[in-house]
Amino acid sequence: MIQINCQGLALGYHSALMRDLNFTVHAGDYLCILGENGAGKSTLMKTILGLLAPLEGSVTFGDGVRANEIGYLPQQTQTQRDFPATVWEVALSGCQGRCGLRPFYTRAEKELARQSLARMDMAHLSGRCYRELSGGQQQRVLLARALCAARKMLLLDEPVTGLDPTASRELYQVIARLNKEDGMTILMISHDTSAALRYASHILYLGEQVFFGTREEFIQANPGYRDRELKGGSLHGHDD
Repeated sequence: MIQINCQGLALGYHSALMRDLNFTVHAGDYLCILGENGAGKSTLMKTILGLLAPLEGSVTFGDGVRANEIGYLPQQTQTQRDFPATVWEVALSGCQGRCGLRPFYTRAEKELARQSLARMDMAHLSGRCYRELSGGQQQRVLLARALCAARKMLLLDEPVTGLDPTASRELYQVIARLNKEDGMTILMISHDTSAALRYASHILYLGEQVFFGTREEFIQANPGYRDRELKGGSLHGHDD
């Protein structure tokens, strides 16, 4: 079932970074968004979330998906890494969208936060200060926070940036489990093409030439990519 349908999108702020972008995301897809610097990857994600209006075209949702019920893991800033809150407080804040005008968290929302931390193997650190954690641990806490907001879908913007290879591999494995075992639809911006070819079901490449299709179709359209990228190569771009 289609969960996101993007048709004729023009992306940007005052002028378009990209025009006539078309793609769909189905329930259970794992879509990696790859591309060059400034191609519009993060702008696309903000447009899907409703934080930016498209200059042209439309983003529509199906299968009961709503923009305010999508779990979102943005890139961290240094200020956010030093945030003086406990692991529990950070995770629980992911339930804010469920509260509406209610100024407190329900028992069910607190239980959801506990379960989300447990799924990320971070429940034992609930009382620790967030800024005292390693980079990999912080990303797991932020993923738990995103899970508190997510009903059916997670949007992840460069989730392994700044992590060492071991922490990156472990986080990729956690995300893959959420997709395969929990049926969570994943949209992830990445510059790591080797990880995209390992985990994604679909690839959206933004650049002079736009590509959208399955992982297998991407490999067929780019001969030699599998061998080169699975040896550890990556695309040109990092952040937009």
